[in-house]
Amino acid sequence: MELDWTTFGLEIVNFLALIWILKRFLYRPVLATLAERRAGIERSLNEARETQAGAATLKSEFEGRLADWSQEKAAARTRFEAELAAERARQMEALTKELAAERERSAAQDAHRQEALKREVVAQAGTEARQFASVLLGKLAGPDLEARLVDLFVEELAALPEERLAPLQTGQNSHGTGITAGIVTSAYPLAEAQRQLLSNAIEARLGRHEPLAFVEDSTLLAGIRLSLGAWQLDFSLAGELGVFAEASHLAQ
Repeated sequence: MELDWTTFGLEIVNFLALIWILKRFLYRPVLATLAERRAGIERSLNEARETQAGAATLKSEFEGRLADWSQEKAAARTRFEAELAAERARQMEALTKELAAERERSAAQDAHRQEALKREVVAQAGTEARQFASVLLGKLAGPDLEARLVDLFVEELAALPEERLAPLQTGQNSHGTGITAGIVTSAYPLAEAQRQLLSNAIEARLGRHEPLAFVEDSTLLAGIRLSLGAWQLDFSLAGELGVFAEASHLAQ
């Protein structure tokens, strides 16, 4: 079979023309479409990458913010617990002080009540004791006891300390005249011998020569009371009861 170079040449020309036509009208549009699609895919991928990066950034920021918020919450809780503990301690201290003050007030009130009750009991006991002693001594009082108390008065006057006589010696009871009226008071009438005994004892101890006035006062119960102006020497049962009452009052 012989080769027809003319036909072969035409086939080559036709093939090249077909190649040129395909390249011109088919291959370039397909390449352009593929390139456009590739660019779109790249853009989508880039956007996806950017979105992923943004999401990662947001996630990191959220995790950081969450960690910060956890720390802030823990710090706030710690501060709150510290403030709560401080407030509880302050309230407990205030309550303790208030309770202590209340106990002190109660103790002071109890002590005051007890002291008042004690004074009342002591006063009542002293009053009852004085009443009992007064009744008892009133029953025991009589001329015989009076005579014995006269003798005791003479002994008491003789043993009287000098300082007790100082007001008389300095004239403090003389009312500026140098002479003080002397009064001897007794619970019962005194015999002449008893009056003379008292006058002699007073003159010997006090150096007085003026007459004495003798009076009677049953409230003395028994005993003798010598009055020289404001100066007195009381040796009577009523006087002793008065001393007892004054001592009881001072003891309260």
